[in-house]
Amino acid sequence: MAAYRYCEAVTALQARNFSYGIRLLPESKRLAMSALYALARRVDDIGDGELPPERKTEQLRQTRDLLDQIRAGAVSEEDTDPIKVALADAARRFPIPLGGFDELIDGVEMDLKGVEYQTFEDLKVYCRCVAGSIGRLSLGVYGCEDPELGERYADTLGLALQLTNILRDLREDAANGRTYLPTEDLVRFGCGDGFDSARMPAGADFTGLVAFEADRAQRAFEEGLRLLPMLDRRSRACTAAMAGIYHRLLARIAAEPESVLRGRVSLPGWQKAYVALSGLAGGRS
Repeated sequence: MAAYRYCEAVTALQARNFSYGIRLLPESKRLAMSALYALARRVDDIGDGELPPERKTEQLRQTRDLLDQIRAGAVSEEDTDPIKVALADAARRFPIPLGGFDELIDGVEMDLKGVEYQTFEDLKVYCRCVAGSIGRLSLGVYGCEDPELGERYADTLGLALQLTNILRDLREDAANGRTYLPTEDLVRFGCGDGFDSARMPAGADFTGLVAFEADRAQRAFEEGLRLLPMLDRRSRACTAAMAGIYHRLLARIAAEPESVLRGRVSLPGWQKAYVALSGLAGGRS
């Protein structure tokens, strides 16, 4: 189906970390996951784009309408939106909890409103929306021997990935006027003035802050990865590959905290490929 080919192209072009994992899935699941990613990417691009807030809000509302059309079975192959067509087909083939996309949109709307997170519990709500939702959507494609427990672990793994993203993007987000780390943590470590500079002011314990948040992410990884034995081999490999790439990224950040103030930390392509192959072989990284 041409709609799926479009979604695969979006995934290959714009989701380098994600695509390493979904390549390991059998075709039917790989196509469904590419449809999930393509719509998630569209939502993210609306939030990160240059349109004025009112236009972004309208586009997010239109995306909610798209989801309602899929839920109502009101999408045909003649529809001109390839992402809608592909996702509608995937939702017919797999029990995908489409409400996860509504949660993702909720999270993007938090960004548009400039919501700040005073405590870690506040931040966890945001992470559940923008990352845990993707894990729960993915479980609809993967299948899981214990769906209720699996959703809990998927949420926690999403938290781990999002905390890693937040640490990686500290400087970039600060330049865009956003700081996601809890205010109580910033105050505790003397980093309340933000991250607009490659050097922190005297008295700020930036290394301590990163170590504190990285430890939280590490503990979330340890719990969230309990999901792996509950998945079939190929779905387990896909999840292990994606989580493994972020887990290694977290380790690099924890080893050199100030690197995130100089620019976006990333892994070389060969290392991502190695992690993906390790996941297929049944290992963790």
